Amino acid sequence: MSRPELQIEGEADVIAWRSKARSDRAGRDIVGLAWDISPALAVYLPVRLKNTEQIVKEVSRLVQLNPLEVFHIADALQYFVKIDTILRDAHELVHMLTWARVSPVRALSYFSRQFPPHPITAQYAVRVLESYPADAVLFYIPQLVQAVRHDTMGYATEFIKNVAKKSQVVAHQLIWNMQTNKYRDEEGHQPDPDLFDTLDALSNAIVSSLSGPAKQFYEREFDFFKRITNISGEIRPYPKGPERKRACLEALRRIQVEAGCYLPSNPEAMVINIDYESGTPMQSAAKAPFLARFVVRRMGIKELEQTAMLASNQSSEDQYVLASHSERDTIQAAIFKVGDDVRQDMLALQVIAIFKNVFQQVGLDLFLFPYRVVATSPGCGVIECVPNAKSRDQLGRQTDFGMYEYFIKKYGDESTKEFQNARRNFIKSMAAYSVIGFLLQIKDRHNGNIMLDTEGNIIHIDFGFMFESSPGGNLGFEPHIKLTDEMVMVMGGKMESDPFRWYTELCIQAYLAVRYVQAYSSYLSE
Repeated sequence: MSRPELQIEGEADVIAWRSKARSDRAGRDIVGLAWDISPALAVYLPVRLKNTEQIVKEVSRLVQLNPLEVFHIADALQYFVKIDTILRDAHELVHMLTWARVSPVRALSYFSRQFPPHPITAQYAVRVLESYPADAVLFYIPQLVQAVRHDTMGYATEFIKNVAKKSQVVAHQLIWNMQTNKYRDEEGHQPDPDLFDTLDALSNAIVSSLSGPAKQFYEREFDFFKRITNISGEIRPYPKGPERKRACLEALRRIQVEAGCYLPSNPEAMVINIDYESGTPMQSAAKAPFLARFVVRRMGIKELEQTAMLASNQSSEDQYVLASHSERDTIQAAIFKVGDDVRQDMLALQVIAIFKNVFQQVGLDLFLFPYRVVATSPGCGVIECVPNAKSRDQLGRQTDFGMYEYFIKKYGDESTKEFQNARRNFIKSMAAYSVIGFLLQIKDRHNGNIMLDTEGNIIHIDFGFMFESSPGGNLGFEPHIKLTDEMVMVMGGKMESDPFRWYTELCIQAYLAVRYVQAYSSYLSE
């Protein structure tokens, strides 16, 4: 980063050595030396050196010749299992069956177009997925369902059946996702020719395998959620305004909460009650989405499952104890959409959650809020609301001054501790979302899609346009990063200021940290 105080003696020599071109023989010699010192050292050379084509080739050769030296290193598998190795059904593939486990998303990639189908890669992928707790699969539900598309031997299908038996919440999430992906359109009129029959049979098999408390839990949860989403259809005939608001409140009051229900977007929290005065139709007049608030009890997925499974056998007295106040009770707001495909939002937020995890692993103090979105059927979904936050558009309606003036009014002048903390939070969140917006090419960044929470964090929402798509038929007028004059004012007012320099340094650090995630991102988007 060209900061003299961070440079160490000899660093320039290392940088010059890393960047210079190498002959194929020099690359092989470097890898050979590293392998002699430690095979693990050789495995990680490609991510540290530039001009790595010959490095990767030599590492792959050594790994394939000596798999027993590195089979305990999960990252070495990418150099061992190649497309040509699979296509020629190489006998050495059997080593894969005892290889260290990779991440769930890399295991799922063996059921994608990245690799041709093979029984050994499929067996390894299933073994890896089964080694993780059932609820760890929740994050990868969309990819797991799509894996069925390339599952010519039935391994992924059998895994889905087995994992659905281990966790009722996972079973519910799988069913909702399969209901969504059976169709290509938002109305559910165009079945997916590659998936419809398989997913229909698979979801029916999961439901038919339920019995006793598990079946009652499923029926209670799906009935509860159906009654809530049906409110959108009930209020649609009413004109936008007070009449639709009144109809929304009346429909919400007719719903009674039973013990053991949860919002699909928050499977770790049981719904205890509904704020019956919170029903609020959203801006869309044609599709009638609405917002509602719930009293939820945070308890974790396993405890929720246990409580829900016991709920059918509880007496009314026990259920009253469950509904009583607890320190774990919080308010959770959610938006229920009908007629909108939310699967792209799910993808964007998956990648954002991966970025957040990477920042934490490398010790970068950056802020991201990957709120949760779940598609439950064609064109339907539930969206978790960002807590304690308002959009820039809402703030603009309440006040007629800029963001910097808003910070001064809310937190005090720049000399106060409150303003400094809010500015620090703003910069850390701005850097994280700037890098993500740049890498995912997120568009449609108007003031309604940018939130500010009470701590000063900026949070982006609504990812309907990303990568190569943008509003207005891809006019291409939007910048790569949303950075306005008022945002610069909050960060010091000019590029030479210390706060803005810190913002640019955080952007650089965040970009360097997430470079290796781009491979995972490409698979997720597939």
